[in-house]
Amino acid sequence: MDATKRKHVRHARRKKHIRKTLSGTATRPRLSVFRSLDHIYCQAIDDEQGVTLLSASSVSKEIRGEIGKDTGTVKGAEIVGTLFAKKAKDAGIGMFSFDRNGRKYHGRIAALADAVRKEGIKV
Repeated sequence: MDATKRKHVRHARRKKHIRKTLSGTATRPRLSVFRSLDHIYCQAIDDEQGVTLLSASSVSKEIRGEIGKDTGTVKGAEIVGTLFAKKAKDAGIGMFSFDRNGRKYHGRIAALADAVRKEGIKV
């Protein structure tokens, strides 16, 4: 098995292990973060109903002018986290279970979570 295949297998195992114990409810939805090379996306998910409550990403129209070419950077992740926190406040959600999707808690993932916390949301 080559190195890339092993890396993907390990990531899938971590992701499965996290999702085994982590679940979102209506009162405390799951904040799921996905990052690609160029963008970052986050969703609030109610797993009991199987519904996405709200979402934000680096391709959102609301922040397109503000984010510019920083879609895949830490700065871009902070902007997306701030947008997500504002949407959560408007929806009346103040607490989330954080799902890092099998990724390490550093860089863009940590920046997004810290930006959400800075706006007064518990993650």
